[in-house]
Amino acid sequence: MKTAEDFLEGQVLLIDKPLTWSSFQAVNKLKYILKRQYNLPKKFKIGHAGTLDPLATGLLIVCTGKFTKKITEIQGQAKEYTGTITVGATTPSYDLETEVNATFPTEHITAELIQTTIQQFLGEIDQKPPVFSAIKKDGIRLYEHARAGEEVEIQARKTTIHEFEITRIALPEIDFRVSCSKGTYIRSLAFDFGKALHSGGYLSVLRRTKIGDYSVDNGITPHEFEQKINSDEV
Repeated sequence: MKTAEDFLEGQVLLIDKPLTWSSFQAVNKLKYILKRQYNLPKKFKIGHAGTLDPLATGLLIVCTGKFTKKITEIQGQAKEYTGTITVGATTPSYDLETEVNATFPTEHITAELIQTTIQQFLGEIDQKPPVFSAIKKDGIRLYEHARAGEEVEIQARKTTIHEFEITRIALPEIDFRVSCSKGTYIRSLAFDFGKALHSGGYLSVLRRTKIGDYSVDNGITPHEFEQKINSDEV
């Protein structure tokens, strides 16, 4: 059974973030649970090691107390994702946050073409972040520019794709598993992959499965965490 001192000294909590929850919401929920249960001070430190979009599920690493100093180190580790790219269309956000804005042919897409196209994305690549992202341009987040209908020039960034595996093809859906470096946007990968297939593509499902040696297989949902805290099982 954990004590208040344990959480103040520092814990690494593996959370399986539910769909539609923001990472901020998940951390706030845990903070509320812990402060209520252990009567922790107002300045109790808690934070996550890498944002997950609301439309993504999976591993959110939450650090408490003195372990919040580990956040930068954890964020820098390789990440693994699974998900689905839907081809034949694009959306402005590169995912399901926005409506389809263009459609493209898919009749020419074969399993062989898909496997060949993967090779273009292995190793170090140049990638432009989505316009609907939290990166700041001139002090304003890109998604704020995008929602205001303002066009912004986005610089490409270097990122590394360690592994890119196709796990299912049922057009227009293509399931994948990707291992990549910090700063990789899987939404941009989906968009660029669709383009490389001479079609269009957007991310329709995303789940983060690993960060470094941490796995979502060992994670619990915020609801399960609350149940464990209330029954003194954590």
